[in-house]
Amino acid sequence: MQYQFKNIVKAIFLGLIISLTCLKPAESQVIQMVYTSDAHYALTRKNFQGATNVSAKMVNAAMIKKINAVPQLILPADDGVSSGEKVAAVDYLIQTGDIANRMEIPYQSAAASWAQFSEDYMHSVTLKDHQDKPAKLLLAPGNHDISNAIGSSKLMNPKTDPTSMVQIYNLMMKPAQLKTNENYNYATDKVNYSLNVKGIHLMFITLWPDSAERIWMQKDLENVAKTTPVIVFCHDQPTSESKHFTNPLPPYNMTADNKFENLTTEHYKEGTVAAKEDDATNIEQRGWVKFLKLHPNIKAYFHGNSNWNEFYVYSGPDHDVALNTFRVDSPMKGDYSSKDETKLSFQLISLDPAKQELTVRECLWDTEPTNPASKTVFGSSKTVSLKVQ
Repeated sequence: MQYQFKNIVKAIFLGLIISLTCLKPAESQVIQMVYTSDAHYALTRKNFQGATNVSAKMVNAAMIKKINAVPQLILPADDGVSSGEKVAAVDYLIQTGDIANRMEIPYQSAAASWAQFSEDYMHSVTLKDHQDKPAKLLLAPGNHDISNAIGSSKLMNPKTDPTSMVQIYNLMMKPAQLKTNENYNYATDKVNYSLNVKGIHLMFITLWPDSAERIWMQKDLENVAKTTPVIVFCHDQPTSESKHFTNPLPPYNMTADNKFENLTTEHYKEGTVAAKEDDATNIEQRGWVKFLKLHPNIKAYFHGNSNWNEFYVYSGPDHDVALNTFRVDSPMKGDYSSKDETKLSFQLISLDPAKQELTVRECLWDTEPTNPASKTVFGSSKTVSLKVQ
């Protein structure tokens, strides 16, 4: 009897050791994030899954179904983070703006677009994190969301509707007194926030890191160790667009002639009309590059706006920085996927906090348009180190 008891105790002890060995330490648990942008509710796709003139509501809803199935996917053997493993859990769903399309006639209001977005991205998402809680939704506004709030030189109906900006602000900033369409003020109510994820600092900013945004970023980074990796999420690409800056000429109005949309606090410095050339924002970019040099722990940058999947290195107008940058596709305005729906994609970000590594994988979710139930296919991938030298 005593011999049997000893064997039972020994078996329990060995089982406990094996279980503890198999468990991953909390700090090494891989964080999974799905990233998309530019939903553009109100627009229609010319072709989608055998139909024509398909609404953004239907396209985004179809994409959300594929996003909900991500936990069942097996990651490719690409030597990236969690290579060859099952995704299993998704901790964050990130969307960086242009939720509503600009309300040019005949497009619907921002309020109508937000209602559709809410149904798809807030009430139809079934993703669960590693604690079996709903994945957290993280948002940043886009240029169309802002234009709807502040107005545009283009004819819109209604002339302003800040609904999507108000809702993004309330959800992300969590003010003690929720903003309303009547008291929302874009000049003061910016969507700038950050969170620490197991030793990695995620920073979300309004549109683009112009000189005013960098004031907030500087204050935020003063509370972050210089050895802590920082990842920036926003709407615009690192080069931004000249038309997104504010008209430099008094009384600083938006006009059909100068093309400025007055979306940034910073005034355009290159001239008096928004230019389209590749070097059209060099002066503005140099301010951003200077900031990057002061903060070498900014290791990655994610954006939408220009609407295709691309993993690249931003070097600045003078080629004196190297920032790993990830551009994401749009379900409605993809530069390539609008012409070929098999290129429709979102991104899966796999973050290993212990190794300080990041793998971004292209998720092609409509490779078989005649078979909407087909599985998402992994396309290109890129792994980068987040370690601060």
